[in-house]
Amino acid sequence: MTTTTGALVVGGNLNGLSIARSLGRHGIPVWVASPPNIRLAGFSRYTRRILPWPAGDDEAQVDYLLDVAARNNLEQWVLFPTSDESAALLSRFHSKLSRRFRVTVPTWNVLRWAYDKRLTYRLAADQHVDYPTSFYPLKDADLEKVDCDFPAILKPAIHASINRLTEDKAWRVRNQEELLAKYREARELMPAELIVVQEMIPGGGEAQFSYAALCFEGKPIASLTARRTRQYPIDFGYSSSFVETFDVPEIVAPSERLLAAINYTGIVEVEYKFDARSGRYKLLDINPRLWTWSPLGGRAGIDFPYLLWKMMQGMPLAEQRAPAGVRWVRMSTDVPAAFHEILRGRLNLGSYFRSLRSPLQFALVSLDDPLPGLMDLPIFAFKHIYNAFASLRKNAAAARRYPAKS
Repeated sequence: MTTTTGALVVGGNLNGLSIARSLGRHGIPVWVASPPNIRLAGFSRYTRRILPWPAGDDEAQVDYLLDVAARNNLEQWVLFPTSDESAALLSRFHSKLSRRFRVTVPTWNVLRWAYDKRLTYRLAADQHVDYPTSFYPLKDADLEKVDCDFPAILKPAIHASINRLTEDKAWRVRNQEELLAKYREARELMPAELIVVQEMIPGGGEAQFSYAALCFEGKPIASLTARRTRQYPIDFGYSSSFVETFDVPEIVAPSERLLAAINYTGIVEVEYKFDARSGRYKLLDINPRLWTWSPLGGRAGIDFPYLLWKMMQGMPLAEQRAPAGVRWVRMSTDVPAAFHEILRGRLNLGSYFRSLRSPLQFALVSLDDPLPGLMDLPIFAFKHIYNAFASLRKNAAAARRYPAKS
């Protein structure tokens, strides 16, 4: 038991590790609740305790968190999510969880505008922020109304469940026939109203930019702009592999309008892609939780998790903005990303090595916390083997329940 105000992190992924390191280096106790296939943060010397994460429904998970707080005297500890799903959970049950915790995400009437891309793009339209042309078909016939050039993409509006589409992030479709086939495949995985068809903006990571900030009631306190130069996989990267702080004034004002419109409080990353055809930066996502490359902020003088923890304590914070020219890399994914870029003729070996010059923040390698860096690849392999067996068990159970008719 402890009387020190610490942090309980929901999720042991790279984001969870970043939170544990950020707070732990300031002497703040950090506990992590995570399923058995996501345990990277558990290898950190700054994670004082690992808790199992229940697989029940939302109510059961919230009751579990409240029970953990009651049994361990975690009164008013700061509660951090690490994914869209955990952010949505904490937001929907904000009032109930606030009886015991300081909840770092805003209430659902605010967060839903970031969680659901349909609402995100409605907000963008209201605030005159550019975003890709998007369609929301409810049946096959609606695809005839899709008026954009091919290739296009098909993606989920939310990530409430794990399936092929949410894991791939988006599917590229080359023509109308492939769009229909992929749409029908997506319909088997999720309701039609959760499927988005969108124009595909040309370019890779070099065209992707972010505005990251800590906000209070819609006003930024600390912020940076960055270019997400490389990602892996390189076409629809699930996460960035190389990011650098970069002066992008064009995305600052649109981001501030969006966050002010919903009176946003907390940390947030607003993602854009530069459309060279029109010369405009188009909004892709609003992420209402920590992002994978957040330690870049710490190297650039803006330690987002620690600043958020301080804000939740009511401590005063000075306004600040990160300088350009600071870099972050995750070597386990950036090496294969760079290899593919070299094969495509978009990068050469000399340019790659020059991109890794100082100041450089490694995603996992850390002299004061070495074990997570050593465990990155083994954990990555275990996670995918675990998920593969879980999928096999699920399919086998479905086959027993609904046997094929002869």
